Amino acid sequence: MVIRPYQDQDEASWLRCRVLSFLDTSYYDNVLKEKEHYQNPSIELVALEGNEVIGLIDIELENSPGDVCSKNRKGLGGMIWHVAVHPDYRRKGIGRYLLSEAIERARKYKIKRLEAWTRDDLWVQEWYGKMGFNWIESYLQVYIEGGRELKGTIESNISQLYPVFVFAHYSGLDKANIKNKFSRAHETNLYELLLNSGEGEA
Repeated sequence: MVIRPYQDQDEASWLRCRVLSFLDTSYYDNVLKEKEHYQNPSIELVALEGNEVIGLIDIELENSPGDVCSKNRKGLGGMIWHVAVHPDYRRKGIGRYLLSEAIERARKYKIKRLEAWTRDDLWVQEWYGKMGFNWIESYLQVYIEGGRELKGTIESNISQLYPVFVFAHYSGLDKANIKNKFSRAHETNLYELLLNSGEGEA
């Protein structure tokens, strides 16, 4: 296995790795047709076996506090937008190796902390905990589908335009009611790793 910076010719393999790694998670329908690019400096690494991407990590780095990450945290941060390992290569430490290499590169940019948002997949949350991340806060990402769920929740003010699907964020306190009302409501969690602690390294 080789870990190196992402290159343009990796895109097709990068996309395959990402979509396959998400299929058994709550992000199963979050499919990209092309790799994202970032306005700020970024760390974009891939783990390769031969020419195939088997793991990846993308971190967008802040130029000033709060321009990418949470505004109420201290110091320059980096947002982990993507971290994934091909399902055939899990439990081999690839995610840890990618994160460790990314941390070393982030420190050169004077980044003090990393943030990551993830949904309610317990095994993913446990991985962040093992890597030294701490849970900070959460909100709900809600998918509102079909007549029963939309009725009385979402209405159109445009004639003959009928909502059939809505994606929404809920940051209120009555999460139990929202989870009971809608069939797909994901607890979406913010994790933070402080880099000056030396945590999270392989």
